[in-house]
Amino acid sequence: MKLISFVIPSRNNKKYLEWSYNSIRKNLGYTHEILLADDFSTDGTWEYLQEVKDKDINVQIFRNEGPVRQGIVYWYDFLCKEADNDRVMFFHADMYACPGLDEEILKHLKKGVVVSATRIEPPLHPSGTEKLTEDFGIEPETFDEYGLMNYIAEFQQTSNTKITNGVFAPWAIMKDDYWKVGGHDKLFAPQSKEDSDIFNRFHLSGYEFVQTWRGLVYHMTSRGSRFNPMSGGAPGKDSPEWIHTTTKNMRNFIRKWGTMVQHDEMMKPIVSPKYDIGFVVENCDTNMLKELEPWCSDIYGDWVGHKGYGVNKYIEEEQKNTLIDLSKKIHSDHIEPKNDIVVRFDANKLNANNFQIIVKLSDILKDSGEVGEMEFEIFKFNIKSMKTYEKELI
Repeated sequence: MKLISFVIPSRNNKKYLEWSYNSIRKNLGYTHEILLADDFSTDGTWEYLQEVKDKDINVQIFRNEGPVRQGIVYWYDFLCKEADNDRVMFFHADMYACPGLDEEILKHLKKGVVVSATRIEPPLHPSGTEKLTEDFGIEPETFDEYGLMNYIAEFQQTSNTKITNGVFAPWAIMKDDYWKVGGHDKLFAPQSKEDSDIFNRFHLSGYEFVQTWRGLVYHMTSRGSRFNPMSGGAPGKDSPEWIHTTTKNMRNFIRKWGTMVQHDEMMKPIVSPKYDIGFVVENCDTNMLKELEPWCSDIYGDWVGHKGYGVNKYIEEEQKNTLIDLSKKIHSDHIEPKNDIVVRFDANKLNANNFQIIVKLSDILKDSGEVGEMEFEIFKFNIKSMKTYEKELI
């Protein structure tokens, strides 16, 4: 059998990490490499990892000494670089590897292919067509391993164990393919939306997505941050830390891609065209600036007097949430826009309905845009070029 390197960052997840590590060794054997990272935990994770390392020669362990976490964007890249095998699987610390997972992943994993296992999850999130929703416990202490094994045996005997084309954790890739797209984008550090971003880049690179329904994991669900009690969360309760990072990075995702995260019902990415769009906005106060700024390449307004001070304050406060230089995209309306597409409108006329035109602008332009001038609702368009830039984001 070819070997897989499992890369697993963890922060204050000791009991889940122990449960996850044991599942890999119990159900997949000791041949596969496991790389474990402690991201400044305070729950005894590092002491546990040292014990694991002492007894398991196919484990590498790493530690962030703090004082702040580095996040999975950093750790996935770091661990992938340290991995000894050509095949790398991006695993979560709250996942249980079911028997045969490695064999099923390796059946499909080759150059240009990203392979995802199918998740079995308790009903902490809404059900989806890409996963199996069954409750075998939401904590390692209450995990019904016997019930899970019986369920898997019955599912694989009676169900149409198919191949579909989504992508999500846990996913495996050839190490060279991972680095061809540059790994994870630091724009999304420490975490949140980093997976949707890299999946978009895999898609644009022409990689094939394979989800095997015979390779299974049981997922306790979002214990790394979203539901992590050490960060103020609980099963089904979002932690304040997660709310902050997911809000911050959805704005960064929109800045980069021009849309919110998009995928089909099986979680295959949908990537809209990325245009060079400039907004020229009348009556734009700083509250409206906050709403509009992520949706364009540049924004031009009447930033004078107190409004100008407000713009400077917005840049100062928002800049800490993004690597994109906001001072280079917010301009006075005295500057003539050089964007391929210029959209002029009055912010006082924006409402919930016509704001959806901005949200869907990439696809509207793709379907109806052409070089020249046009008007639609409250918006006046000057389209100089329909060039798209999404492949430059790979």
